[in-house]
Amino acid sequence: MVRLDRIYTGGGDTGETSLGDGLRVSKLHPRIIAGGAVDELNCALGTALAANPPETLHTLIPALQQFLFDLGADICVPLPVDDKPDLLPRRIDGHHVTQLEALIDRYNAELTALNSFILPGGTPSAAALHLSRSICRRAELEVLRLASSEPLNTAILIALNRLSDLLFVLARVANDNGRGDILWKAGSGLDQV
Repeated sequence: MVRLDRIYTGGGDTGETSLGDGLRVSKLHPRIIAGGAVDELNCALGTALAANPPETLHTLIPALQQFLFDLGADICVPLPVDDKPDLLPRRIDGHHVTQLEALIDRYNAELTALNSFILPGGTPSAAALHLSRSICRRAELEVLRLASSEPLNTAILIALNRLSDLLFVLARVANDNGRGDILWKAGSGLDQV
């Protein structure tokens, strides 16, 4: 159980913070940057939920936010070394990836066929889900950067990749199952204004 009696401690005033195992690192550490991107994604999903998406997403979006806290914990707590016990009771794994794929398939089955790229936008909730998708892609890159320098649970990268695909599908769901998508028309940009 987490208990937060004090919001500020002063412990980060010199540009350092603690990982989940207690190790002090710079706030510029790739693990902190990756975790921050996942936190930003979670905030964007909160915005998508506040934008009143279709009823079918009212339970799913908070579930994705809970999942992102688990994923963030997996980033924050380094993998154990030298046969030490894992400080994190449960890590992201293939089961989570399978769940994300099943959600993609389920929601995508209801969408109109896509025969063009689409522009991010449409309803407020769809726009927020598109923003979430792009933040998810950046979070994936930050996690990839972290994985290039430290041991990391590889399921995190796969889960973020699937999550960005799911968010694309959910943005289309929020645009009347794709009927309200804004289609890209090649060559019709600035010449039209």
